[in-house]
Amino acid sequence: MTIEQALHTRSESKCELCGATDALSVFPVPPSSDDSVDQSVLLCDTCRTQIENPEQVDPNHWRCLNDSMWSQVPAVQVLAWRMLNRLRGEGWPQDLLDMMYLDDEAQAWAEATGDHLSDDEVVRHLDSNGAVLEAGDTVTLIKDLNVKGSSLTAKRGTAVRNISLVPDNPEQIEGRVEGQQIVILTKFVKKQK
Repeated sequence: MTIEQALHTRSESKCELCGATDALSVFPVPPSSDDSVDQSVLLCDTCRTQIENPEQVDPNHWRCLNDSMWSQVPAVQVLAWRMLNRLRGEGWPQDLLDMMYLDDEAQAWAEATGDHLSDDEVVRHLDSNGAVLEAGDTVTLIKDLNVKGSSLTAKRGTAVRNISLVPDNPEQIEGRVEGQQIVILTKFVKKQK
């Protein structure tokens, strides 16, 4: 059975958020969906378009979350929670959020994209030129750096591939230099295009 067939069976061939029956497709729930049934939902084009394009959101369409937020499927709960947070300025979504319960794992998954944070709450990692760094980027060191706790000196111009971001500190990233995992200050790197 394919993922799409399994989702049609689970959802009775309805959009798992609004209940529509037309133009349904599989939607892997970000950020790190493994494209399994448990981490995917079946969505109609309307829901999918509004999730992927926040500027096209019609708040009245999402009143359907009043029902779908009670789903037993964690992926559906996560999407409902994210959309309610995106719309909480409307008033009514905040009431639904106050009633909604997610277990710790689902809550962490729901918060993973940062959609629920306002612009001033989002932790942004910026390089020496002010470019936004993202996990998986490649950066170049702009000065020689002595690595604490080792005799290694990371040379200027060294490319650090596939960086990871330190979640609670916007001034630090992690990466491998000469086979050693190190923490690097963002002010000493430049993002490669």
